[in-house]
Amino acid sequence: MFGTLSLLLVMLAGPLTLMGCNTVAGVGEDLEAAGDAIEDKAEEKKRY
Repeated sequence: MFGTLSLLLVMLAGPLTLMGCNTVAGVGEDLEAAGDAIEDKAEEKKRY
């Protein structure tokens, strides 16, 4: 019984994990863009 339940959970979690990859990739791109914007502003305000 435990083996069957484990297999079922793995089979259901697989597609959900793959769908989540697209979401995580999108969040990563957004964070990268925000970091680039902060870095650009910091360079503008930098005093030598």
